[in-house]
Amino acid sequence: MPDYEKDPEMIRPEDTKDLGCTGRILNVMSLLPNQIFKNSEGQWDVKPVRGNSALYSSNDYLTHNTGWETHLIGWTGELYNSDELQPRSIVSNLESDPLYLSEDDKTALTEKMRAANNSPNIHPVWLLRKDQLRWRKYAENVLWPIFHYMQNQPSDGKQETEWWYDYVKFNEAYAARIKKIYKPGDIIWIHDYYLLLLPQILRMSLPKAKISLFLHAPFPSSEYFRCLSKRKHILDGMLGADQIGFQSFSFARHFMSCCTRIVGAEILANSVIAYGAHVSVSVAPIGIDVETIEKYAFESKEVEEKVKAIREINGDKKIIVGRDRLDIVRGVVQKLEAFETFLSMYPQWREKVVLIQVSFPTVFHSAKMEKKVNELIAGINGTYGSFNWTPVQHYQMRVAKDEYLALLRVADLGVITSIRDGNNTTALEYVLCQKKKHSPLILSEFSGTVAVFPEAILVNPWDSVGVANTMHKCLLMDSREKTALEANLYNQIQKNTVQDWTRRLLSDLIQDLRLNHSKKGTPNLNRPLLLSNYQTAERRLFMFDYDGTLTPIVHTPSAAIPSAKLYDTLTLLTKDPRNEIWFISGRDQQFLDKWIGQKLPHIGLSAEHGCFMKKPGSKEWRNLAEDFDMSWQKEVESVFQYYTDNTPGTFIEKKKVAVTWHYRKAEPDFAAFQAANCLQKLLSGVMKKYDVEAMSGKANIEVRPKFVNKGEIVKRLVINADGPGRAPPDFILCLGDDQTDEDMFKALNDIEANWKLEKRPKDRLDGYGVYPVSVGPANKETVAKAYLSDPGQVLETLGLLVGTVSLFETAGTVEINDRGHIVDETFLEPKRF
Repeated sequence: MPDYEKDPEMIRPEDTKDLGCTGRILNVMSLLPNQIFKNSEGQWDVKPVRGNSALYSSNDYLTHNTGWETHLIGWTGELYNSDELQPRSIVSNLESDPLYLSEDDKTALTEKMRAANNSPNIHPVWLLRKDQLRWRKYAENVLWPIFHYMQNQPSDGKQETEWWYDYVKFNEAYAARIKKIYKPGDIIWIHDYYLLLLPQILRMSLPKAKISLFLHAPFPSSEYFRCLSKRKHILDGMLGADQIGFQSFSFARHFMSCCTRIVGAEILANSVIAYGAHVSVSVAPIGIDVETIEKYAFESKEVEEKVKAIREINGDKKIIVGRDRLDIVRGVVQKLEAFETFLSMYPQWREKVVLIQVSFPTVFHSAKMEKKVNELIAGINGTYGSFNWTPVQHYQMRVAKDEYLALLRVADLGVITSIRDGNNTTALEYVLCQKKKHSPLILSEFSGTVAVFPEAILVNPWDSVGVANTMHKCLLMDSREKTALEANLYNQIQKNTVQDWTRRLLSDLIQDLRLNHSKKGTPNLNRPLLLSNYQTAERRLFMFDYDGTLTPIVHTPSAAIPSAKLYDTLTLLTKDPRNEIWFISGRDQQFLDKWIGQKLPHIGLSAEHGCFMKKPGSKEWRNLAEDFDMSWQKEVESVFQYYTDNTPGTFIEKKKVAVTWHYRKAEPDFAAFQAANCLQKLLSGVMKKYDVEAMSGKANIEVRPKFVNKGEIVKRLVINADGPGRAPPDFILCLGDDQTDEDMFKALNDIEANWKLEKRPKDRLDGYGVYPVSVGPANKETVAKAYLSDPGQVLETLGLLVGTVSLFETAGTVEINDRGHIVDETFLEPKRF
């Protein structure tokens, strides 16, 4: 353990032993704090990367000032030559590539990064593909715009699909790296929108892991988020965490709204109940390392020299300072337009004020934006400037730390006009550097930093006149008012340091784990693992429900007909002689024969929840309830008729055995009330007289004999139909969406438990290839082992098995090598029939 002075306010590892914590935190970031480059002598080296200083400060605090053992895991970022400003593509011929890294190079660079960070626990994620920028593209070209309330232009989606595949691979590469380091009881802390799939990927193989996710970017309203084609995949990925943190209450509220509207999760005051799991939602705006920055800003000789130089250059002019990324949400254009308006409205300030704007480009920045900024600056300087005065001094670069802090110190006014951001640490650093001078700060009301500075001087960046007026008022503000304002803001940053942020989130996580970690949810289906099992199995059994599983739920049951895509996928499945496929549905014989049996005769059918069976290739139905007394049907119909007469929009469906009352078309609240009364009527009457049961389905109640249900059909297919010398299936995929399908899942779980007791040999994946999978919204609990969100994901999964869907359509446990390729591509290549 390193030498450190323990922070008495930080929760100690020894205080979490009741949770089985190891005292280790795996801090997972999108980038390591070092950039790898080849120096002028042709040698590999590392240097500090700019940006994310607050996040790296948090990790440094955990490492050196607490009792927690911290491991930093992150991508290395792009590799640069010494003369490059933008990374170039790595050539295909690896050995001739000047940016090619051997195993020895990677080992040496890892040690250099560990030395640079004064920690032995730095773990790089290497992804050295030809196009180095590919790993960023989905996060920065699709997620980032939507998270900042911008929509991309419509397209055919091909490019976005490729970006998505790389995003999945990026997250899977992280999962593989983490699992090599992870010990049971570790806390895994994941950061930002590059890694939103990672919590669920880890949950698939580490079900007991303690996982926290913090989103540093804004989270948009559901009206914007739902525009993402992969919206359910993203939410499912995030909901694999135990805790999800946001910069402000509005972002948290938007996320929870998306969870209930898009995946149907249940929302509580500070948590989401999804797929049986409790996910806490925390709000904690990130702070800065006040003590370290303040010490450097006011005690550094380099900063003092820069302060003096800036003052000498600008004389007695008032200095307005801005420092922003040059992207479309940081409001640089809005700031310049407001400054132009300011000079036009208040000519008395001409030649008495200067705007020093530092703008540094991001990896993906808009050339159009850059052109607009340059045109505005040229226009302002051309219109209002003179030989002795340049109104706007624009520095399009990353300035050194001492120059940056000196600018913040000498400023007479700080202006932040972002049109959307998570939390602007420049605002926090500006207030800190104004501890002595007390110059005011103008802050956009759309910045997440408003959560930290609710009493700041807020402006609408789109209102250039309003911003101009505020600039004028701030420059004229008397010292008394400035001192009071600065004292208020300075007090806020002292109460919201990066150390406070770290303590708060870790404490919230530990508290929530104590309350809810025993409530294990259902993980998303690990489709790559399913494919691996499928490809090595000799006898495969598929058992599918129909409505809500293979087709979406519709208002009129007769309209739920199979799609062409479903037919094509099922046809491919039936062509493999190792596959046995059954539909186990609540539908009657006529419907199943018409839409499945006639078109795909090699599929077995079970109608009315197990009352009737027809074997694959057969034309004869077997009635499993033919000897049962059916006189109960009339009494049930009488009860159902009463509620049909008194509940508009409902109807009765009489099958050969079961009787069903449908209320999907009725007014939802009234229908739910009537359904509860109807069920109670059945329980106190018919069900006491006859050996029948009433099942609540999706907007229906069905009464049927107790001895026939889907679970009994599963037992027949898995156990009783083995035959002499025939081995049981070594791959079983069972899919269903409602309460009646829970009988199937329970039967499969019981069968697997018995196989374990019998000590049957396991497969190479240390299991029996049994996959009971629940389909549908997140607001239900299930005994299934995994879930899929909707019928669309079911078709994707079946398409993966038959080779029509990419392995990277959804995330799972795929081992990715340092080139971003599947480790065993031959094994995972889908077989086509």
